[in-house]
Amino acid sequence: MTLTRETIMLGSTNLHTAPLGVGAWSWGDSGFWGYGKGYGQHDVAEAFVASTNSGITFFDTAEVYGNGTSERILGELVRKSRSPVLIASKFAPLPWRLSPRSLRGALDASLKRLGVSQIALYQIHWPYTLLPLEGLMEALADAVAEGKVQAVGVSNYSAEQMQRAHAVLARRGVPLASNQVHYSLLKRTPEVNGVLDTCRQLNVTLIAYSPLAQGLLTGKYNAGQKPEGVRRFTQPFAESNLRAIEPVITLLREIGEGHGGKSPGQVALNWLICQEGVLPIPGAKNARQASSNAGALGWALTAAEQQALGEATSAWCK
Repeated sequence: MTLTRETIMLGSTNLHTAPLGVGAWSWGDSGFWGYGKGYGQHDVAEAFVASTNSGITFFDTAEVYGNGTSERILGELVRKSRSPVLIASKFAPLPWRLSPRSLRGALDASLKRLGVSQIALYQIHWPYTLLPLEGLMEALADAVAEGKVQAVGVSNYSAEQMQRAHAVLARRGVPLASNQVHYSLLKRTPEVNGVLDTCRQLNVTLIAYSPLAQGLLTGKYNAGQKPEGVRRFTQPFAESNLRAIEPVITLLREIGEGHGGKSPGQVALNWLICQEGVLPIPGAKNARQASSNAGALGWALTAAEQQALGEATSAWCK
């Protein structure tokens, strides 16, 4: 049986990670994810332990997740852990941040919440801002020079924006390590808007957020079974959308059976892992979800299976 790679590098940096990470958006977010209702800090602590026990070391957070709560939770877990962990966080270019110099203060605040002296990967959370892209890249390079950050990345950047960011950082001798974008079997946009190709050309890792489409690809939701809270009212969980993905879920189940009973979600994550230069970061609210995600490691879909899934979801290439 073909196996997935044991580790991958983040771009052209010297940072190695398992080809699967964990997104910590739900760790502390009560508004969208319902933190404090159906799950809490004990649950996410168990998710952290289950992940690290499975060899997963990359954890992605942001200053805006739970208004800093996610960073505080992750930092506490990392400090208690004996496992080597790569922390990724993000700077939010909010409207009232009018100068690239604001990145320095935000980074120091993130370091304080995390309780660490250095962040492995520091990213610009989105490109929609009054702040000049070039100034933000210079500020990221300064953070590397000061030793507060090991590697830098961006998030939700277009192919053209990536190229500009890469050029500015290259003049400072700093590689652009990553671009974190929405990518899954049900969100194939990076394949057609130039982002995935540009990542490969520049040796930039594409970090795939929402790789399970907020749980749609796990197969546990249908027209009669929707998630609790705000998510049930969002477009992905509209009945027409749930009906449209039924053939995809059926195919994921069929392929999973051929790999020893892998779940639809594990097959969907493995499809991303098999894509060159892609690092999926599914969320995990508890140990069960974390262990299930980790089941995407250690094996690989055949080329024919990858093609079949690609063709079955070609309608989502937009």
